[in-house]
Amino acid sequence: METAYIKTPLGIAKIIGDEKGISVVSVSDEGEICSASSLSLGSTIIPIVLQEAVLQLNEYFEEKRTDFTFKLNPSGTEFQQKVWKGLLEIPFGKTMSYMELSKKMGDVKAIRAVASANGKNPLWIVVPCHRVIGTNGSLTGYAGGLWRKKWLLEHENPAKQQSLL
Repeated sequence: METAYIKTPLGIAKIIGDEKGISVVSVSDEGEICSASSLSLGSTIIPIVLQEAVLQLNEYFEEKRTDFTFKLNPSGTEFQQKVWKGLLEIPFGKTMSYMELSKKMGDVKAIRAVASANGKNPLWIVVPCHRVIGTNGSLTGYAGGLWRKKWLLEHENPAKQQSLL
C-alpha cells in the first residue's frame, strides 16, 4: 500500500491505495499528523498508483470536478459495501436522509445499521457520506466534524448564495 498526503481547505487528506484501487481517503487537522517530517505537502513526489486520486481530489476542491472516476477498493462487510454503493448514487449537490437511504437499501427498519455503515465509510468525499442528513434536514452525525459536513454541502450546492451587498 502506498500513502500520499494533500493539503485541502478542510485539513490534511491522507490517501492510501495500491494497484487494486484507493482504499482510504481520510482527513485530519494539520496538528493531528504526528510524523510531520514524513509529510511532503510541498513535494510533488506522489506514488504513481495514487496520482489520479490526488489529481481528482485537488480538482474537486478547485470546483473543477463533481465526481470521481479512479478505482476504489474499500475494505468492509458486505452490508457496508452495499450502503457505500448506495451513497455513490446520491448526485453531486443533492442530499438524502438516513430514512430515504434505508428505504433505498430495502429495509426502513435498518436505519441505524445504515447510519453505522455510513459512519464507517473509509473514502471521505469520494463516497459521499456527507450528503446524508437527518429526516428533518439537520446535519447529523459526521465523523469528520459537522463543520466539515456543512462546508462540503455548501461547496457542492449548485445554487451558491449571492451577496446582495
